[in-house]
Amino acid sequence: MSLPPGFLDELRNRTSLSQVVGRKVMWDNRKSNQAKGDMWAPCPFHQEKSASFHVDDRKGFYYCFGCQAKGDAISFIRESENVEFMEAVEILAREAGMPMPARDPQAAKQADRRSQLSEVMEQAVRWFRMQLRSGGATAARAYLDRRGLDESVRDRFELGFAPEGWQNLWDHLRGQGVAEELILGAGLAKPSDRGRAPYDVFRNRIMFPIRDGRGRAIAFGGRAMDPKDNAKYLNSPETELFDKGRNLYNHAPAREAAGKGQPLIVAEGYMDVIALSEAGFGASVAPLGTAVTETQLQLLWRISDEPIVALDGDKAGLRAAYRVIDLALPLLQAGKSLRFALMPEGKDPDDLLRAEGPAAVARVLEQAMPMVQLLWRRETEGKSFDSPERKAALDARLREVIKTVQDQGLRRHYGDEIKDLRWQLFRAQRQPRGGSGKGAAKRAWNAPAPPSASVRSSLLVSVGEAGETRLREAVILAVLLSYPSFLTEFEHRIEAMACADADHAMLRNALLRCMDAEPERVRDMVADAIGPEALESFLAARHLMIVPCLRRQDPEFARMTIIDYLDRIEAAAGRSLEIHEAEADMHELADEVVTERLKLANETYDRVQRGSAEDRTEFHIAPNGVELDKEEMERAAALMQQIRFSKHGN
Repeated sequence: MSLPPGFLDELRNRTSLSQVVGRKVMWDNRKSNQAKGDMWAPCPFHQEKSASFHVDDRKGFYYCFGCQAKGDAISFIRESENVEFMEAVEILAREAGMPMPARDPQAAKQADRRSQLSEVMEQAVRWFRMQLRSGGATAARAYLDRRGLDESVRDRFELGFAPEGWQNLWDHLRGQGVAEELILGAGLAKPSDRGRAPYDVFRNRIMFPIRDGRGRAIAFGGRAMDPKDNAKYLNSPETELFDKGRNLYNHAPAREAAGKGQPLIVAEGYMDVIALSEAGFGASVAPLGTAVTETQLQLLWRISDEPIVALDGDKAGLRAAYRVIDLALPLLQAGKSLRFALMPEGKDPDDLLRAEGPAAVARVLEQAMPMVQLLWRRETEGKSFDSPERKAALDARLREVIKTVQDQGLRRHYGDEIKDLRWQLFRAQRQPRGGSGKGAAKRAWNAPAPPSASVRSSLLVSVGEAGETRLREAVILAVLLSYPSFLTEFEHRIEAMACADADHAMLRNALLRCMDAEPERVRDMVADAIGPEALESFLAARHLMIVPCLRRQDPEFARMTIIDYLDRIEAAAGRSLEIHEAEADMHELADEVVTERLKLANETYDRVQRGSAEDRTEFHIAPNGVELDKEEMERAAALMQQIRFSKHGN
């Protein structure tokens, strides 16, 4: 929607930034000067105690000297309430008493009708809340008390009660002068097919108001008090205001909480959302009496890149999760996915909270699994793959599922992850079974003894590809210790480096934790993390003493060394993985397919090795993979030649 010229300027002129911000912060009165519109407070966008957030009311501009957040009233609403630009404009326009420009007269008429319906819904909210405090709602209040929803919680979520009777709400609204057509249009009453007056939709139910992302009441959910009622939960019918597949319960509060860093949790029902919110998980939402829809997924991803779907720990919960997977796969994009947290068997989030408290829920959320793992579980759990036909059927099924991922890069990563899980499953099935007798004794007799720690750490065993990888890891880590400014550039590749040596892994992790530290402090911080003796022992290794870039001050040479060695390690790892996969596929794919895959993997590996060696003209590669300075080698060769000549001459 385009805005007419001057509309935003007029909106900013009518808006007091200090009033907008003042709803979210506590002003520091000692530092602020209200008369001049110069206001200070702790920043609402990051945790702090000092008043570093500055608002210049006259200029309509804010700036945080801590996190560098800055902007005007519109950007403040966008960031603090996690809404889009037009939503922020509408919020401010409503507060400033400015009507939003309509696209055309028909749109203006429709907007006016929606405003009327919304006002009728607000009247219903107030009436239902009043009924919950009446004598006829004693059983409803007792039920809510048993569920842990005291009066403060009921007020916070605006819970109400629809008493028994066919026309209680109808009579109240008509008595307030509300037109019959508006009551019916809001979905609060239904026309009678027996020629009588319309009757209330909700009767003898606890009422949960449903608000849209802008906070407007658009519908209700009602929980039956009569256990014999056919519908335990009943939602408003779809109206001009309400489309159950396009809204979420607790949308606006959850969006604001997610904007402050809380994980977005998708629960199953109203009670779960309320219980989670009261337990500190404020970014909780629920679909509205239906399975999650495509539109709701898009709403969720507008709030958070990776919502957590928290479902009941039973078969019905798993089935619901599997339906969400099928819906989500075609919609996935890089950085937009889902995680799944399955509650303990037979419990929903509300049950777990009441039984074990918020810490138990936090543990389940921390263990939420990526969608690809739940997909794998769906296709393999409880099934046997003891024949080529069953394995082929699994492969065919997974290929069809992965094809639904539209993003090509993401589809490739899904395929890689599935290949890895498949290899682990089939490799485990091929492990030799235990036994007894002469065969088992022979295997035990021929099995080599595991090497000792001293042998494993010795350079004598650092031969072949595994040994070269260990040496290259050591060089990379040593160079980063000498040039810690490169940590940021190579962060993701270093993090992905699966260290073959446990000490290297510990050193790598210590380095990554120093990302934001001053370069001159990195070595001391690493020494504190792994121990000074361990660091000294690592740096004293003989194979590091002859690495050229550690003995000369040449940052670019050091950078190229890191790139070269990372390329080699990654190429070797890629070839190794391809070989393992080829072994797994040996009996299921044509020989020429396996051969071609291995050929391509080896060509890639050889190209990296050749490219790295050809691009560098300043040093040679020793047989064990260590770089030796070319000039020094030439001088050494000349010296040896001179010694041999002198020896001959004598």
